[in-house]
Amino acid sequence: MSSLSLPSVSPMAIETIGTPTLWAVTIGGVLLLLVVDFIATRKPHEVSMKEATLWSVFYIALPLAFGVYVLTTHGTENGVNYYTGYIVETSLSVDNLFVFMLLLTAFAVPKALQQRVLLFGIIGALVLRGIFIALGAAALSAFNFVFLIFGAILLLTGAKLLKDAMSGEAEEEPDPNDMRVVKLLRRFYPVTDDYQGTKMTVRQAGKRALTPLALVTVAVFMTDIVFAVDSVPAVYGITSDPYLVFATNAFALLGLRALYFVIQGLLAKLVHLSYGLSIILGFIGVKLVLHWAHLQWTSVPEIGNLTSLTVVVGVLVVTTITSLVAVRRQEARDAEAGAAEVET
Repeated sequence: MSSLSLPSVSPMAIETIGTPTLWAVTIGGVLLLLVVDFIATRKPHEVSMKEATLWSVFYIALPLAFGVYVLTTHGTENGVNYYTGYIVETSLSVDNLFVFMLLLTAFAVPKALQQRVLLFGIIGALVLRGIFIALGAAALSAFNFVFLIFGAILLLTGAKLLKDAMSGEAEEEPDPNDMRVVKLLRRFYPVTDDYQGTKMTVRQAGKRALTPLALVTVAVFMTDIVFAVDSVPAVYGITSDPYLVFATNAFALLGLRALYFVIQGLLAKLVHLSYGLSIILGFIGVKLVLHWAHLQWTSVPEIGNLTSLTVVVGVLVVTTITSLVAVRRQEARDAEAGAAEVET
C-alpha cells in the first residue's frame, strides 16, 4: 500500500523592490524623522490639538505620497499591496493605542511626558519589527510552511479578539505594582516617587535610582513584543516583499505618537473595533493558508490583492460607523434615564 505524501515544492524565492539604495534611503529617512521627533519632544510640554493634528496630517500625507511612488515606479500590484499593508498596520496600531492609554494612565504619566514615552515605545517597536521582518523573510524563503504558521497565528489571534469582544471583556487598567517587569526592576534598583522630567535615572542618597518614566518605558517596550507577533505576520499575509513589510510598519508606527493625541477621545467610542480587527486578522489568516495550499496544489485558488484591499477597508468603515451609532444610542439612553430620575 503506497503512502500519501505532499508534492515536493522547493522553497519560494522572495521577490522584493528593495534595492540596497532604496533600503538605505528608507532607513535613513526613518532615522531622520525619529531625530526630528526627539527634537520636538526635548522640552516636555502638553501636546495641543493643533500640534497633534499638524503632525498627523504630515504622517498621513507622507506614506500616501510614498504609495504613489511605489505605484508609478514598481507597478499596480506592489502599490496595492503597499496601501493594503499600510491600512492593516495603521488599524492594528490604533488598537495598540488602547493599551498605551491604559499604561500611561496606570503609571500616572504627566501629560507633558506622554509624547516622550510614546516615542520610546515607537523606537522599540521599530527595532523589534525590523528583527521580526528579517527573520520572517529568511524563514519564508527557506520553508513554505511558514505561511501556514503565520496563517495559524493570525487565525488564533483573530479568534481571541472575537471571543473577548463577544464576552464583553474590556481592557482593565493595569496595576504597575503587579507587573512582573516592574517587580523585577524594583528588586535591583530603587525607584523615585516622582517623575524627574525626561530623566530615566537619577542619583538618590548616593545610589542610582530609576524614575517612573523608566518603568513605563520598559512596560511599553514589553507590549511592543506582543504587538509584533501578530503585526508582522499580518503584513506578510498581504505581501511577501520584506521591504514593503518594513515600509508599511515604519510609516504606521511613525505616525502613532501624533495620532494618539488626535484620537485619544475617539478611542473609547470605537467599541466595535475589536470585531473589525478579528475579521481582518481572520481574513488574512485564511489568505495565508490558501497561499500555502496553492504552493502545494496549484488548483487551490488564492485571494487577490484588490479583494484584500476591499475587505480591509470595508470592514474598517463598517465597524467605525456601527461603533459611533452604538455609542450615540447608548448616550441617548443614558440621557433619557437621567431625565427620568430627575422627574422622579
